[in-house]
Amino acid sequence: MTPSSPELRRTLGTGDAVVIGLGSMIGAGIFAALGPAARAAGSGLLLGLAVAAAVAYCNAMSSARLAALYPASGGTYVYGRERLGAFWGYLAGWSFIVGKTASCAAMALTVGAYVWPSHAHAVAVAAVVVLTAVNYGGMRKSARLTRVIVAVVLAVLASVVVGCLGSGAFDAGRLDVGLSSGVNGVLQAAGLLFFAFAGYARIATLGEEVRDPARTIPRAIPLALGIALAVYAAVTVAVLSVLGPDGLGLAPAPLADAVRAAGLPGLVPIVRVGAAVAALGSLLALILGVSRTTLAMARDRHLPGALAAVHPRFQVPHRAELAVGVVVAALAATVDVRGAIGFSSFGVLAYYAIANASAWTLGPAPAARVVPVLGLLGCVTLAFALPGVSVIVGAAVLTVGAAAYGVRLWTAAR
Repeated sequence: MTPSSPELRRTLGTGDAVVIGLGSMIGAGIFAALGPAARAAGSGLLLGLAVAAAVAYCNAMSSARLAALYPASGGTYVYGRERLGAFWGYLAGWSFIVGKTASCAAMALTVGAYVWPSHAHAVAVAAVVVLTAVNYGGMRKSARLTRVIVAVVLAVLASVVVGCLGSGAFDAGRLDVGLSSGVNGVLQAAGLLFFAFAGYARIATLGEEVRDPARTIPRAIPLALGIALAVYAAVTVAVLSVLGPDGLGLAPAPLADAVRAAGLPGLVPIVRVGAAVAALGSLLALILGVSRTTLAMARDRHLPGALAAVHPRFQVPHRAELAVGVVVAALAATVDVRGAIGFSSFGVLAYYAIANASAWTLGPAPAARVVPVLGLLGCVTLAFALPGVSVIVGAAVLTVGAAAYGVRLWTAAR
C-alpha cells in the first residue's frame, strides 16, 4: 500500500457486518431466482437449494479464515495474490468486478421494473446515482440504510411465508422431493440459486473497514449465511406449497403470484414494494463490494492508479465508487441485463474457486483442507452446470482478463 492510498476507516462492528452481508443476500435474488431454478430442477428444487447452501457454506468458511489473516479491502483478490500468486489474485478480482458490475445493472433495472415499468431505465439510473451518493458519504451511512432495507425485506418475506402456509391453498404434497429433471437439473438450479447466496463476500471485501477483523469477520460471515439460509428455506417451502414446482417455474413474479394464489391479493403490492426495496439493498451492497475490489486492484496498478484514492474526510474510495457508479448507470440506461444471473453466477463461482484454493494453502492438516476441497469442487461443478450461454460468455470474459494481464506483463518487461 502506497502512502498516496491510506487505509480506510474501521467503523463496522459484528452487527453492521452481518447486516451488510444480509443486505447483499436477502435481496432481489430470492424474488427472481426461484422461478428459473424451479424450471431447471422441477421437484428437485429443494435439493438444489441444499446444494447451493452447502457450496456457499464451504466458500464462507474458507473466506472467513482468509479474511481474518488478510483484513484488507479486496477479498479474494487479496487472498489469491498472497497465497497463490499475483495472476490468480488478479483473475479473482477480474471475475468479481466484471460479474458484479453486470449484477449491479441488473439490480438497478429490477428496481425500475417494479417501481415504474414503463420507465425502468430512467428509474434504474436514478437509483444508481442516489446509492452512489449514499456510499460516497461514508460507510456508517451505508450501514444505516442497509439496516432499514433488511428490516423491510424480512418483514415482507415473513408476510409471504405466513400468508402462504396459513392459506387454504397450502398443500404439503407439493413439497415432495424428487429428481424429475435429473441430477443435471438440480445442479443447474443450485448454480442459479447460488446468485442469491453470494452476498456474504461483501463482508470480506470490506475487511479494511471492520473493527477487530480477525474476530469480527469469522463471526459475521457464518451468521449472515445462516440467517439467509433459514429465510430462503422458509420462503421456498411456502411458495412451493402453494404453486408447486411446475407453477413456480412458470411464474413471472414467483412471490407475488404465490400470495395471489393463496387468496391474498392485498399482499401483492406489498410484495412488489418489497422486491424493489430488496433490489435497492442488493445494489447498495454490490456497489460497495465492487468499488472496494476496484480500490485494491488500483493499488496494485492492475487498474488506473487514480482509482486508489481515499477521500480525506469520508474515508471511502470515492473515485472507485464514482467510476463504478458511472459504468453501472451507463449499462442500466442502455441494456437489459436481467438475464445476467447465470453470467454473474459463473464469475462469482470462479471467484470463490480461487478463494477455496487459497484457503487450501493455509495448513497441511487433512481436516483443515476438507472444506476448501469440497468448496473448490462444488464451485467448478456448479459453474459448468449453468446454462451453456452463461458458461461460454463467462469463460470468454475470463480469457479476455487473462490476456489483458499477459499484455500488461509483456509491456512492463519491454
